[in-house]
Amino acid sequence: MNKDLLFKTNDFLFSYRVAGILIRDGKILLQKPKDDIGYAIPGGHVSYGEIAKEALIREFKEEINADIKKEELKFVGEIFFPWGNMPCQQIVLFYTVSLCNDNQVPLTGSFEAKNGIDFYWILLSDLHEKLVYPQSIINDLINLPDQIKYFIEKEE
Repeated sequence: MNKDLLFKTNDFLFSYRVAGILIRDGKILLQKPKDDIGYAIPGGHVSYGEIAKEALIREFKEEINADIKKEELKFVGEIFFPWGNMPCQQIVLFYTVSLCNDNQVPLTGSFEAKNGIDFYWILLSDLHEKLVYPQSIINDLINLPDQIKYFIEKEE
């Protein structure tokens, strides 16, 4: 049973997501759908019965054909934002990750994944110039905290 933990009612959506913070040579890998102006940390929805680590490894393999190693949990976020015309409440676990094989993805510039999402290596020093979701952890992405950080972000 491969069912995303994404619940929709007539009034709202709820989502459980994992994201992988991949930093190399002062750059972070971010994803951006072709029809969006904002960037996000790569990842995806956890499926029913799947643990976060498995979901993160699966999402990187599915989206960019990369094998990763999950490292440390860095952030736990409760994020509220509009998803289309509905409000969404999302729980996200953000982990640092590393590539198991440097030859699986380009390590500079940008590249397209098969699902219509583009991936970009963005300099950490340029993050404040980009629209990056979630906005509230940009400073902490530049200087990763030593301890797990919890945050709430509400978009109107």
